[in-house]
Amino acid sequence: MDMQRSISFWGATGIGVGAIVGGGILALAGIAFSKAGPSAIIAFALNGCIAFITARSFAEMSRSFPESGGVYTFTKKVFSVRAAFAVGWILWFASIMAGVLYALGFAFYAISALQSLSRILFGGAPNWISERSMIIILSAGATIFYTIRLGRKTGGGGQWETLGKIIIFSLLILSGLFFLSRQPKEVVQIKLSPFFGGGILGILQAMGFTFITLQGFDLIAAVAGEVKKPEQNVPRSMYLSLGIALFLYLPFLFIIAIAGVHPGQTIMSMSLMHRETVVAVAVRNYLGEPGYWLIIIAAILSMLSALYANILAASRIAFAMARDRTLPRFLVASDKESGIPVRSLYISSSILIISLVTISDLPIAGASASLVFLISFTLVNLTTIMASLRGGLQGRAVTKSRFPVMPLIGVIFCGSLAIFQGINVPDAGKIISIWLAIGFILYFAILSGRAEVVDALGEARDPRIVRLRGRSPLVLIPLANPYRAKAMVELANALSPSQVGRALLLFVIAGDIEWESGHTPPQLIATQEVLRDALTASFCSALSPEALITVARDQWSEIIRVAQIHRCESLLIGLGDLVHNKVNPYLNALVSQVGCDIVFLKSSHDWQLSKVKRILVPVGGKGNHDELRARLLGSLCRSFDCQVTFLRVVSPQTTDKDIRMIRYRLDRLAGDEVPIMPMVQVIRNYSVVEGVKEFATESDLVILGIQRIGRYKKVFGEVAVKIAQATTGATILISRHG
Repeated sequence: MDMQRSISFWGATGIGVGAIVGGGILALAGIAFSKAGPSAIIAFALNGCIAFITARSFAEMSRSFPESGGVYTFTKKVFSVRAAFAVGWILWFASIMAGVLYALGFAFYAISALQSLSRILFGGAPNWISERSMIIILSAGATIFYTIRLGRKTGGGGQWETLGKIIIFSLLILSGLFFLSRQPKEVVQIKLSPFFGGGILGILQAMGFTFITLQGFDLIAAVAGEVKKPEQNVPRSMYLSLGIALFLYLPFLFIIAIAGVHPGQTIMSMSLMHRETVVAVAVRNYLGEPGYWLIIIAAILSMLSALYANILAASRIAFAMARDRTLPRFLVASDKESGIPVRSLYISSSILIISLVTISDLPIAGASASLVFLISFTLVNLTTIMASLRGGLQGRAVTKSRFPVMPLIGVIFCGSLAIFQGINVPDAGKIISIWLAIGFILYFAILSGRAEVVDALGEARDPRIVRLRGRSPLVLIPLANPYRAKAMVELANALSPSQVGRALLLFVIAGDIEWESGHTPPQLIATQEVLRDALTASFCSALSPEALITVARDQWSEIIRVAQIHRCESLLIGLGDLVHNKVNPYLNALVSQVGCDIVFLKSSHDWQLSKVKRILVPVGGKGNHDELRARLLGSLCRSFDCQVTFLRVVSPQTTDKDIRMIRYRLDRLAGDEVPIMPMVQVIRNYSVVEGVKEFATESDLVILGIQRIGRYKKVFGEVAVKIAQATTGATILISRHG
């Protein structure tokens, strides 16, 4: 079930503001000041510039692809499914690590509040309040609470928490400005000296540790599939949430660095003493106990709303990946009424809780999350460049003379900062390397097969993806009979739509040609007639293939040569009526040697693909042609109104229990390969041919898969040939390369 578009503009802005404002700065400001001194303000401002550049790329991609998944979805559209998995796997972990950061931050501030209350009420705080077990209990409890809440209803970004912390931050800034207005300029200058306490290296370190503090606007793209009017609301809510964050952050940091420091101290030295809670200490210094409790409340609200937003984003990324089979299929299960992906939600939260137990160090959590988001932001800027150059962004006519400069700047800055962060904090690099290794094993051992099938179906349903990926697939059609030209070109156009690919008609003049002065060889005359009739039939159907005439001693070797030279993605060959109980022996050699997908069409002279309404797909054991079959079925269902039936013939001795299991598996397979609801049939019959023939009589087209066993080996099995002969309509036999 698809998720409902229930999030308004303000709800989307709430997700961004909830994730950005407060949580990161309160957890990591101390680390930034300890590395850079007062110049940490510059580090935050520079991060803001990078974030705005990247937000522009997010906005352009989200406007063109208003779907859930964020960077993962963008990468899938512009690159390959394997690249999309790598990005999605990283981004999923990034949201989880951000959740770890904010859950731990909540626990630290909650413990600080409990200790203060204990001192007020009992004169002291027991030791167990600050033990590691208490940190885990509080952070895990908050995670479980918001998981249950998100499992019931999706809203904005924890609206009450978000509104509450904005009000508190505004009060702290106003009171801080009032305090500073009463201070002599000399005092301000002293407290800001030395301004560059950590030098340029300190600023870079502060940028690397705290980039996560501006992460959150990207979460809006991650839930774009649930946002109303996403083309308008997603970009605007990104810009607004990031603007609100910077509007609050920069003056607040300035006030903390001056008003929050006692005479004789610097913000750098104070941050070294109170790394996790320096903001609370600083506010208490200029507002007393009321200010301290205000910042504690703001911190708790900030951490919780950011935790909420990142759990939400992680679950939606996992859902988008499961829908594409780049994560296990069971994660796509959703609530029947709301469409909330509950399994993705629970798995994401479970990994988050496990990470809480494993990683209890706040700086490492922040550094890891910052590094992952820097990598993902580099990729989204790169994706925007490629989509722009390939003409894939809505409302943006980009040519080679108009290179997308801003995304390129984003690639340079985000990529450079990511490299620096990986070197500066090696523990963060190790954590991400372990996660990537797990993903690599999972994808290639379990997920790659079905993921690439679903991806092929996606390309067939939306040919624009093929262009965005920089491909222009060529279908080669060796032709000798002009009467089959129309049907062959129609099928070629389904395999490679004319908007993104090409069809090449090949006419081979075989044998020796004797040229006499003033006389045209009869072979050339015959070829010209075939070419004329073939192109006429194609143009009458609004199809525009290219044509090539070659001379060769052996037509089969020539077909292989042309396919290799032109780097054809598919080879389409007509089998005629296949009235004899054998296949041309040269075809077996051709299938074994040619380096591309091959599609064979057996049909009558007057058969037309456009008249196909019922398609039968017999399936047996495991084959390597599922991806090609999905691409073909997706193209046919996109172009024509078809009903597809998947058929499995089993032995009469097969039990009812086994048939139910076979039907279940066949349902899953068919759902990955057909964009419309397919029919599934499992029947008992001693003869596979007779079982297929029973259903084939009511079908206009039968699609069979044949496997390549090896060079010069027999490819066309007896069963495939007999099924092709038994069908009264057309038959397509497909063979996937590799």
